[in-house]
Amino acid sequence: MPLTDRLAAGLAATRGWRALAIAWALGALATLALPPLGLWPALFVSLPGLVWLLDGRVGARQAFAIGWAFGTGHLMTGIYWLSFAMLVEPEKFAWLIPITLTVLPAALALFFGAGTTLAWLLGWRRGAAGPARVVALAVGWTILDYARGHVLTGFPWNLLGYAWNAVPPVLQGLSLVGIYGLTFLTVLVAASPALLAGKSAGPGRRLIAVASGGIAIGLLVFGINRVPADPMPTVPGAMLRIVQGNIDQRRSRTDTERVANVRHYMALTAQAPRGAAPRFVIWPESASSFALNLDPASAAVIAQAAPADGLLLTGSIRIERTGDGDDAIQAWNNLAVLAPGGAIVASYDKHHLVPFGEFLPLRSVLSLIGMDALAAGAVDFSRGPGPQTLNLPGLPPVSPLICYESLFPGEAVAPGPRPEWLVNVTNDAWFGTSWGPYQHLAAARARAIEQGLPLVRAANTGISTVFDPFGRALGQLDLGTEGVLDVALPRPIATPTLYARTGDVPLLVVLAVASIGLLGIGRLDRRHDPPA
Repeated sequence: MPLTDRLAAGLAATRGWRALAIAWALGALATLALPPLGLWPALFVSLPGLVWLLDGRVGARQAFAIGWAFGTGHLMTGIYWLSFAMLVEPEKFAWLIPITLTVLPAALALFFGAGTTLAWLLGWRRGAAGPARVVALAVGWTILDYARGHVLTGFPWNLLGYAWNAVPPVLQGLSLVGIYGLTFLTVLVAASPALLAGKSAGPGRRLIAVASGGIAIGLLVFGINRVPADPMPTVPGAMLRIVQGNIDQRRSRTDTERVANVRHYMALTAQAPRGAAPRFVIWPESASSFALNLDPASAAVIAQAAPADGLLLTGSIRIERTGDGDDAIQAWNNLAVLAPGGAIVASYDKHHLVPFGEFLPLRSVLSLIGMDALAAGAVDFSRGPGPQTLNLPGLPPVSPLICYESLFPGEAVAPGPRPEWLVNVTNDAWFGTSWGPYQHLAAARARAIEQGLPLVRAANTGISTVFDPFGRALGQLDLGTEGVLDVALPRPIATPTLYARTGDVPLLVVLAVASIGLLGIGRLDRRHDPPA
């Protein structure tokens, strides 16, 4: 018996806790494919193993358990770094570490369980021999990943399409179908080796094998031919300086520390340029933790970092008074654009907030047990109105993304006139030198490719960079370093990408075609090899 047949039969025959343990391990193995490791061949082991485990399930409940265990292993190893944020103020939040390490991944893994349940109903319910189950897994996985990215504000972290961050030509598929569409194609292709097991050689198996190989080769060839050999032209007069202060999050608690942090950023900004003088300076999220709209004196001091003929874009907070008391305020996580002299010429309020980080759900209940939001504290941040395009003097129109917002492909650009670049300010100091900042960077890169727009990223502790509209880095400040990066702003591509024009419509088409194909593949195999 061939090795693949023995593996498939052994996994299908596994029951009880052993099956769940293997599923957990396969999920953890899939994490290796994602940034920063980028060991994408791991998917060609973990996903066929998941298919073979599902082959031995005899009901939707068992299929759910296998998917849940796989998702738990995948997320426990993939988002472990969330616990690092609890160590910024360990006296208040260290008790949450066991929850972030175990309970949160297990809860999010319910989406994975729902995905394998849907896949089992589509591809396994009438028997596990058919190749249609590989397509069914891709359909179920993608639908529930999409739900994971939208339900309860969404948590679309570590979608499998990001595995191709290590293979830039394949990553260009984002310009066609976006990250969810690329995730569907990734699951379909990577799970296809499961078809190597079994005696059936029906047309359905050959069809899926040929289609999967064609998709993989097609994405590679498309990406190689899409990216030009020459660098993109730049916007005249738009020389940027990105400043990375590398300030530990634990050094931002007192007013004295916050003043020192601003001075540190001003000193870095004042460094002499090595080439053309920058006109536009970009500081990361929370570089200024002062309410500049209520404090013109501080705004005027900070604006000294702006070049005489340029602007300073800085992460800040915006506060509006709603009454006479000290607590009668409303606050926003904000990007402020300062002209020399301190005038705020443009402002953007973050609209996609981090639950438990920037606001506390059910605050009236959870505050009774001593819980608080990590960043917002006793006063929750408010949501901004949504994606916006800012028109800034001397610069092309820009769409800002603050931190977490770079994870949401459908919210990168506002409806209406199209921006010509994206700016992402973030503070990943909460997560130290873990995998989190690398994963966050990969998401920002994906938004640039999807939209065909350059993306400028300023991160407090890194990784700061400028991506051209094909996701090529034009310079980088590594994680855990301080410094400045002077880069000319690239132009966008001439014609918006298919994804920029149509959004998730291609994804819906792909899912519809795949679902119809499930029926056709099943009929082909029943004609070729009818049941006894």
